[in-house]
Amino acid sequence: MLHKISAGVVTKSPDSIRSYLLLMRLDRPTGYILYLLPGLWAVVFASGGRPNLLAVAAVAVAAVLIRGFACATNDVIDKEIDARVARTVSRPVASGKVSVRNANLWAAAQALVALLVLAVANVETALVALATYPLIVAYPFMKRFFFWPSGFLGLVMSTYVFVGWTAATGNADYPPAVYGLYAAGTFWAMVHDAIYSHQDKEYDRKIGVRSSALLFGGATKAWLSVFVVLSVAGVLWAGSLTPIGWAFYVIVVLAGTYLSYLLFRVDLDNPKSCWDAFVANTYYGWIVLAAVIAGQFT
Repeated sequence: MLHKISAGVVTKSPDSIRSYLLLMRLDRPTGYILYLLPGLWAVVFASGGRPNLLAVAAVAVAAVLIRGFACATNDVIDKEIDARVARTVSRPVASGKVSVRNANLWAAAQALVALLVLAVANVETALVALATYPLIVAYPFMKRFFFWPSGFLGLVMSTYVFVGWTAATGNADYPPAVYGLYAAGTFWAMVHDAIYSHQDKEYDRKIGVRSSALLFGGATKAWLSVFVVLSVAGVLWAGSLTPIGWAFYVIVVLAGTYLSYLLFRVDLDNPKSCWDAFVANTYYGWIVLAAVIAGQFT
């Protein structure tokens, strides 16, 4: 449903702004959902049985904008690479529909508005988010020299856990449970980004950029199985450090079972299968969120 709504908004938008909506990937909500969900885990954990609705709203809106900032920045830095890959050649900067200058301005505008939105919850949250911006800008360069860019991406994406916790509590004094959620989000990102990277592995090999697909090769599923276990363990550890009911543990195990099923089923040599599994990863995040909510009332 969300995919149809987002795609519809972009499709029906005036020509003058459509390229900018595409630049922020508004038509593909999977990216901002994957970024948002660990932040929502943290908000609900921190809020207990009384979710802070203002924090939820601020974190949700800001996630779309920060992801848009990240995508615009990525497209500027990767414009030459994108122009050589069939899946990305039509992106606004690579295709010349949006200039580098305008893309940079659009990225900066989204980054700024996201901070203003988070400041509605509290100023500390905006400052925590601001501290993650240099990492977001650094990520596109990783594939050029770092052997495992997905590892770095996982560390960056999961910082939204700290944003969510601060939005709900108003301070950056994090208990150990937050680090459990951060670890869970990090390993989960390593799973879904590795699956995503298998779509372009032949292009990556020809161009000479690094990716999880090339790093792990035929052992990808074995490595990702370990990351699935570590992600689930991180969530369970976070729960064990907070007062939470039995339903949390049952549902988290179901979430892990679902993610394992996705990994078993995906055909890493089939780009469509990789994309479908990447999109389906969002359900793992939603199930974990449901576990955290259910655990507050059991």
